This record gives sequence, structure tokens and C-alpha cells, in this order.
Amino acid sequence: MSENATNPAVMETRAEGTGRILLFRGALDATAAARLWPEALRAARGAGPLRLDLSGVTQLDTAGAVLLLRLEAVAGRAEWQGLPPGPLQALLDRTREALAKPVPRPPAPLPFLGRVGEAVWNQGRQALTRIAFLGEALVAGFGTLRHPWRLRGSEVLRHLDEAGLRAFGLTALLGFLIGLILAFQSSIPMRQFGAEIFIPNLVGISLLRELGPLMAAVILAGRTGSAYAAELGTMTVNEEIDALRIMGIDPIAWLVLPRLLAAMLVMPVLSLLMDLSGLLGMTTVMMTLGFPPIAVIHQLQAWVRLKDLIGGLAKAAAFGLAIGLVGCRAGLSAGRGPRAVGDAATSAVVGGIVSIVVLDGIFAVLFFRLGW
Repeated sequence: MSENATNPAVMETRAEGTGRILLFRGALDATAAARLWPEALRAARGAGPLRLDLSGVTQLDTAGAVLLLRLEAVAGRAEWQGLPPGPLQALLDRTREALAKPVPRPPAPLPFLGRVGEAVWNQGRQALTRIAFLGEALVAGFGTLRHPWRLRGSEVLRHLDEAGLRAFGLTALLGFLIGLILAFQSSIPMRQFGAEIFIPNLVGISLLRELGPLMAAVILAGRTGSAYAAELGTMTVNEEIDALRIMGIDPIAWLVLPRLLAAMLVMPVLSLLMDLSGLLGMTTVMMTLGFPPIAVIHQLQAWVRLKDLIGGLAKAAAFGLAIGLVGCRAGLSAGRGPRAVGDAATSAVVGGIVSIVVLDGIFAVLFFRLGW
């Protein structure tokens, strides 16, 4: 058994003339100091001089030294007795010096212009970090093209399964509901003009060109982007990323590239599944309105073009790349505290959704200029 367990600290109070003596015996460590603190303070507040007898102290740590110095401060003046010169005296002197140092004041708040400048500076540094990460990913990607055996195929297949196959059910359900809702909402104004037959044109084009890739990207950002950030964030917190760098392994090529490739490959498939399930939901509504499926198919064949589908799938691949980059960067740049992984996952979801909306706007302008 340890000395603390066999010799716990005790305190005795003795009167001496007009003063009092506090006699300590045993190991005066943090546990003993916490236990004796209230009783010792009450004894030190009495009238008359105070003497601290430490002849029976066998062990002293910082918490015990703080208790003794606190008793001296409460009494105003204390006489020390029984503390031999050596490690215990040195510890007490170091603690006294540390407590005598002035407490640093918090920095004064910056003025308004200073806060604006600080925010701009932080945003600029974050932008440079994003650009640097993109450059590292490009360099690692070109290096993998020259040496394809560096890409771990098993990791790519694993991420394809997690990001794609396991998301099929949710994607199909949301796509069906989106098509159902769009058809129902479109039928209300169309019915006023007797143009319900044109609902498949509206829903089909909007799904293939816009809503299919966008909704599939939101699903990927919520499921896979956050998972990427959480996995890599956990590895960063556990210092596994640092260990890979020490061993000479590039974490970008080892961890990021398989995730980026999986996200790019799976997004067009999810977008296509979203389109098909949305068209199925729209067809269900059209059947309830009295239109047979063959009429819906004819409308789609007359108005929906192959370029609409190709454009949507190209957008989906770009969305997948953006979500993968944002999720991996959020994980690799995670902090070291207990909230680091949660903050990284939140940053990945928010950043992924913002990036796909920005990319969607860029594609909208580009398609408009190209006449698509």
C-alpha cells in the first residue's frame, strides 16, 4: 500500500497562552488538504498568534503548501516550526513565490476597427489554408496517376459502400417524396388553366437539372461529409495523422484521395437514383389525377433532353468532389480538445452545403451562357 493510504494527514489544534498551535502529521497532499481545509481555516481565524508545527509531516505537495500559506495569510502572521530544510522547504518556497506573482490581467478588448481587422485576417488565413489543402490534394492526385498502385483500392470500395450503397434507401425515399410534393404543388396552379398534363415536363426538368443533384448532395454532405470529418478528426485528436507523417506516409494520398474518389463516383449514382425515384413519385400523383403512365412517359420524352441528364450528373460529380474536400479538410484541421470532433463534423456539414450552393450558382450561370 502507498504511504498516503497508511499515513493520512491529521491536524490537531492546541492552545498556547493567547495563541494556538496547528500540528500536522502525515501526508499533506491534495486529498488531505481538501479534507482539512474548512477546519484549518476556522482554527486560523482565531485571536492571537498562530504557530504551524510541521514536524510530523511526511509528505507535502503543492495543494498542501497552498493550504499552509493560506492559513498564514488568514492569521496575518504565523510562526513556522518543525519544517526541516530540504525538498519540503523548497516546495513551500516555490509555492510562496508563485502565489506572490501578480495575476495577469485579461487583454483589453479591441476597438471596433481592430475586431474587423482581426476577423478579416482570420478569414484570410483560413482561405489560404483551404487553397493549400486543395493544392496538396491536386499534387497527391497527379502523383497517384503516375503511380496508380499507391491508391488503396480496398479503401475506395469501403467508402463507396458506406457513401453510396448504404444511402440508396434514404435517397430513394427522399426522391419519391420530393417528386410527390412537386407534382402535388404544381397541380394546384396548373389545374386553373387545365394544364395538368404539363406537370411531368416541369417536375422532370427540375429534377434532372437542379433538384436531383442538389438533394443528393445534401444527403451526401449530411451523411458522408460529416463521417469523413469525424473519422479524420478522431485520427487527428489521437495524433494518428502526426504518426503517419513521422513514418513518411502522406496522409493526403493515404486517407484523403480514396474518400474524394469515392465521393465523386457515388454522387452521379445517387443523383440518378434521386431522379428516378422522384419521377416515380410524380407518376404516382399523375395517376391519381387520371393520367395513365404512358401519357407521362410521352411528355417526358417530348420535353426532357439527354443534355439535361448529363448536365445534372456533371454537377453531381462536382458536388461530390466539393463535399469530399470540405469534409476531409475539416477532419484534418480539427483541434485537440474534447469538442474537436463535433466541431469538425459540424464544419463539414455547413461548409459542404454552402459549397454545393455556390457551385450550383456557378453552374447555373455557366449553363445559361452555354445555352443549356
